[in-house]
Amino acid sequence: MSDDTIRLVTIGRMVRRRWRLLTLLALVGALVGYGTSVLFPPRYTTSASVLLPGAWEERELLTQAEIATSSVVVDRAAATLGWSGVDGSELRDRVSAKTADGNIVKISGTAETPERAQQLADQVAQEFVTFAARIVDDNADPEAATQLEDLRQMVVQTSRRITELADATDPGQTVESVQTRTDLEKLRTSLQEAINKLDQADPAANKANMVVMGPAARPTGEAPPTRIQLIVAGALLFFLLTVIGHLTAVRMSRRLRTEPEIAAALGSTLVGTVDVPGERTAQRPQGRGPRARIRRLLDLDVRWDIPAPQTSGDEASRQIRYRRVCARLRDLLPTPRRLIVVVADGDEIARRAAGQLVAESEGEPLLRVVEVSVSQPLVPDRDQESGAVVVLSAGSWTAGELAGIAEACADARHEIVGVVLAGMVLARPTRPAGRPRDAAVPALAGADDATGGSR
Repeated sequence: MSDDTIRLVTIGRMVRRRWRLLTLLALVGALVGYGTSVLFPPRYTTSASVLLPGAWEERELLTQAEIATSSVVVDRAAATLGWSGVDGSELRDRVSAKTADGNIVKISGTAETPERAQQLADQVAQEFVTFAARIVDDNADPEAATQLEDLRQMVVQTSRRITELADATDPGQTVESVQTRTDLEKLRTSLQEAINKLDQADPAANKANMVVMGPAARPTGEAPPTRIQLIVAGALLFFLLTVIGHLTAVRMSRRLRTEPEIAAALGSTLVGTVDVPGERTAQRPQGRGPRARIRRLLDLDVRWDIPAPQTSGDEASRQIRYRRVCARLRDLLPTPRRLIVVVADGDEIARRAAGQLVAESEGEPLLRVVEVSVSQPLVPDRDQESGAVVVLSAGSWTAGELAGIAEACADARHEIVGVVLAGMVLARPTRPAGRPRDAAVPALAGADDATGGSR
């Protein structure tokens, strides 16, 4: 597992080098979201408000909201609506209620059409008011209700007696008779006001007088998640899953990146590092067939987890690195100096570096390039060679794969005398034609000591 910290620059590099794959998978996610929206038809939601007059505690309001979505209320609404194939159990999933400021319970209904959503919210609100009123009536104190009714009857009888007394009063226009009738009328009015206040002060009466605050508004848009939201969510989900998958693969990668790890896996020492000029994009394997074309089309054959190649020196400085590697090999080998250069199949950078190494050696030592398969490595048997040198690029192979190459060399009786690491760099512009290329060689050669050559 790699311990390298995943930074934003890593994610940016991945997006730049895998944008075709990310775009394709985002489109696939959008299609999945569209298919989901087809399987689940659009829904519409609207709300009806019910006012609860009087003084209510918060827990009482929450209880009323639960009552509004209870099976009794919803089943009665379903029976009244009479929708074909829709029963109360299905409507319970479409109805919700919540409390709002001002002793208001908002009842929401969801249906396939705006008309049905409006009908559902209105009908559930009406059934809730009816059911709540019935609960209050059933829970009222019978003795208190009887006493209140007796008091009303007494007030009615008293009012009649007051009328009789007023009629029996001297009909004359004396001051005493007018004053008496006036006092009797005031007494009757006070009694009636007292009864009205008593009715208003009755908590059961107040809580039974719930009011539906008008019909629910007909919805004009779909309830979330809409088709557009599902399409966008699908594309975003697939994009994020692809990014997370790439980052997880990098964290779990066992490819060796450092020079000591590679040398230890091959059981040898590092001879030097060389540069291979190339384009800004990473090397591409030269595969054929439909699968290889698809990989090239989606940039799957491009390594995204390696940093962008750095700009190197000119051709002369790169040649110096190769010549120093050849000089070290000559120092390590007895006469005759013959080596096979082992390159892993598919490592294009290492193959180019091996070819350049053969050209720069000029037969001393005499090098022969051999490409071996990583999955089933096979090295030719030893003839007149003094050993093998392995050329590869960093971050391409695991310890197990390199151990397989080392075992193949041992089976063919080739001792690995050294490891050469090759890295891709960006070549600088070509020198002007009038300036000799070799003029800079002595100066560069004198600037580094004989043990230099590592980047």
